Amino acid sequence: MQGILYEEPSIWQFLFITIIMGGWTAWRTGKSVAENWQNYGTLVVYVLLLGVAIRFIHHALFAGTMLTVQYYAVDTLVLLLFATLGFRYYRTRQMTNIYYWLYEKASPFSWKSK
Repeated sequence: MQGILYEEPSIWQFLFITIIMGGWTAWRTGKSVAENWQNYGTLVVYVLLLGVAIRFIHHALFAGTMLTVQYYAVDTLVLLLFATLGFRYYRTRQMTNIYYWLYEKASPFSWKSK
């Protein structure tokens, strides 16, 4: 996996920066976009920018490459997964709390008509 998904000598660096720090930031980004009634396209733009920031942290702290398409794509896809989960979770909560007479939760990430 080393060299394909991450370039650091230890997977712990990848897990800490991309999964924990980046995942938490992406989740909060998804929450913010959902709570402000913005669309999913806005979230994707924010995650693309967040991917650049995470690549910079890899570069600044661990001397990783800054402008590598492969690692940027991996980091951004991981961030997009967390951001989408956060977006869907909070949008579902919004829809079922505000429009409680129209919708009910089908799962933590979706709603259905009553």
